[in-house]
Amino acid sequence: MKYRKIAAALMAAVISAGSLAVPGVGSVQVLAADNIITNGTFDKNTRDWGFWQDSDASADISCVNQKLQLRVDKTGGENWSVQLYFDGVPMYKNGVYHVSFEIASDVNRSADFCIQENGGTYQAYTYKSLKLTNQPQKVDYNFTMTADTDTAARFQFNLGKCSENPGVHNVTLDNVKLELIDSSRVNPSEIIHNQDEDKPQGCDNILVNQIGYRPDADKVAVFRNVSGQSEFKVVNAETNQTVYEGTLKDRRQNSDADETDWYGDFSKVTKAGKYYITCDSLGTSYTFTIGNDVYSDVNKDLVRMMYLQRCGTDIKAGDSFNHSACHTGRAQLYHTSETIDVSGGWHDAGDYGRYVVPVCKTIADLLTAYDNSPESFGDDSNIPESGNGVPDILDEVKWGMTWMQKMQDKNSGGVHHKVSCKDFPGYVMPTEENGQLIVTPISTTATADFAGAMAMGYEYLKSDYPAFAKECLANAEKAWSYLESNPSFIFSNPSDISTGDYGDTSDEEERYWAAAQLYRETGKDTYKNYLESHRSAGGMDWRQCGTYGQLAILTDSRIDKSSSIYKKAYNAFISDADEALGNSQMHGYGEALSTYEWGSNMTCANNAAVMGMAYKLTGDEDYYLAAEKNVDYLFGRNANNVCFVTGYGSASPQHPHHRPSMCQKQAMKGMLVGGPDFRLEDGTAKTNLVGEPAAKCWIDNSESYSTNEVTTYWNSPMVFLLSTLSKTTAQPTATPKPTATATPKPTATSTPKPTATPKPTATTKPTSTPKPTDTPVNHRRIRYSQLNLDGEATLFGVVNR
Repeated sequence: MKYRKIAAALMAAVISAGSLAVPGVGSVQVLAADNIITNGTFDKNTRDWGFWQDSDASADISCVNQKLQLRVDKTGGENWSVQLYFDGVPMYKNGVYHVSFEIASDVNRSADFCIQENGGTYQAYTYKSLKLTNQPQKVDYNFTMTADTDTAARFQFNLGKCSENPGVHNVTLDNVKLELIDSSRVNPSEIIHNQDEDKPQGCDNILVNQIGYRPDADKVAVFRNVSGQSEFKVVNAETNQTVYEGTLKDRRQNSDADETDWYGDFSKVTKAGKYYITCDSLGTSYTFTIGNDVYSDVNKDLVRMMYLQRCGTDIKAGDSFNHSACHTGRAQLYHTSETIDVSGGWHDAGDYGRYVVPVCKTIADLLTAYDNSPESFGDDSNIPESGNGVPDILDEVKWGMTWMQKMQDKNSGGVHHKVSCKDFPGYVMPTEENGQLIVTPISTTATADFAGAMAMGYEYLKSDYPAFAKECLANAEKAWSYLESNPSFIFSNPSDISTGDYGDTSDEEERYWAAAQLYRETGKDTYKNYLESHRSAGGMDWRQCGTYGQLAILTDSRIDKSSSIYKKAYNAFISDADEALGNSQMHGYGEALSTYEWGSNMTCANNAAVMGMAYKLTGDEDYYLAAEKNVDYLFGRNANNVCFVTGYGSASPQHPHHRPSMCQKQAMKGMLVGGPDFRLEDGTAKTNLVGEPAAKCWIDNSESYSTNEVTTYWNSPMVFLLSTLSKTTAQPTATPKPTATATPKPTATSTPKPTATPKPTATTKPTSTPKPTDTPVNHRRIRYSQLNLDGEATLFGVVNR
């Protein structure tokens, strides 16, 4: 949703060429052009270049004597089994391009060069067959782009299988150029097209939560591009009557977004309805809603996304995302002839792999959300189990756990890391991925996560599915037995599998979660002893999930708060919450981030959920207000002015990296996309976002998998976060926040070791308690005023770009 950095130059070239071109004259208007290949001489490194190897091929890339060198060890079974490429090349229909490069091989071999569509049908826009020798040859020619415009094409060399069977050899590349030399017949609107151009005037200057606010929420809009204005108005969108007038305050430099921001507090507007904000020449904001149930629909769709990601069953969504059962064949155990049934589960993300580690995070988030606010989850979300008397969120968890049981080795108790085909599929519906499924070896990270999630599932499913829940607990304990007998088996992809890795460097956090959850459910000394002798490990993403273990301890009403287990968990958890709070207060939009990296929206939701739980534990309103600000950020009050959940808000992602959405040419509703990633880790991001500030490194393009992909474990923390702000969150405890010298005050008497806790019911759930109201409404403890323009140099963190 941004103008490309080259747009202005290209547009100038179009105008210039257009003014000089004479219809019917065959001569080409040659324009001064920049090299689109940003690193074509390899003076220092191979930056911006990548290589890909199929499962039966092997290669490596390096910079030697200021040239790119690709060592090919095995060529594989196809000419494209080894690829050397530069991604993110803008190719405009009717544009005339100049290509040149020097290439050699230390053995004679054939190869292919092309510029092609990076996905879809992989059509080639230009193609050359090459005969390589040890003498560098220069390829130099012009061509016209005849296909439709593609702003994220791939500049590629195919260096796989060839007739010469060359064995191990080196290919060198140097002096690569790609230039647009004549743009006179390029449609200017394609070059400068901005997906935001249909916005109402001024929407980009006044930023709000596009879904809306609960009546008693802290409501603060962000204003940018302010030039002298100081007053703003809140207008009822149905009557066009002004209901509130306020003053802009707290000007601050937002270095992450490269902008100056002002803030307008309209928390006094509490009446249910639809509103927008105006501010003189800045125009109007998007319309938003105020209401008690303002998040009920998005919450339901965030959970229902899990059903739409189900594997191995017919999906009856009532729309274009219907499909018959997929991936139903038996899967082969890696490097054996044995096959097993691992049907079911959820497609992980934009691809169709199924991975134990992130599934366990998803389950933990959903169950914690249910525990926080069971009345927020009904039995009516239009899934096959709807109407069976069990909340659909629990039925969805059971679906995921049923698949997980199939991934456990029945003899050892260890859990296989993942199941997928050996490569990612093309852009096809799930029923069209028909390759052999492969189950990879056991890992201790998957086994420990499995133990934690299965034990947690036992607690919440035993009332409705007692036999299944009992199996879950038994399988969790069997997994723990495997962990006791085996060292750290950390998974990494075998050389012949290229799907999601979900590797790690340690299984410490996973084991901590498993021990804590099993101690909560069983009270056994085995788990207690482990917790007493190990640190309280934190983290809430798929790689570091110790926070779920801390919550298992801290939310157990029977735990002895004087125990070392509780104290360690409490201090570690509050330390993480304080770090998140500091980051949230530092950033101009309140986002709880230390940097903007792949999956930053998940990190934002994770950290905000931690603050929401810290509020429940301490009653400190700072945590609650900061968590609210992160909901606002994810729902539209951000530097990109977009609600990051598909199908919600006035501006939401239309082109997620999600194969069913790409196939159906529409975004599936209710998916949280990844968000800004300043590292620009795909070709589309590199093309469109170079030079953008970190907070704006997001683009609504299906090829931008590093900023616009979706996953089940990005949706689940959003559900978790919303549950912490529910009007029925638990009464904050009296436990004080720890200081450098103090630990939580022990209780007077010890409580028994934990046993299984019943699932919350209408009679056991704590009564509804509103957000604390002892602080006046206009006393904002999110400390914007402390981070004003003058103090920015010393108080703001700097993102490493």
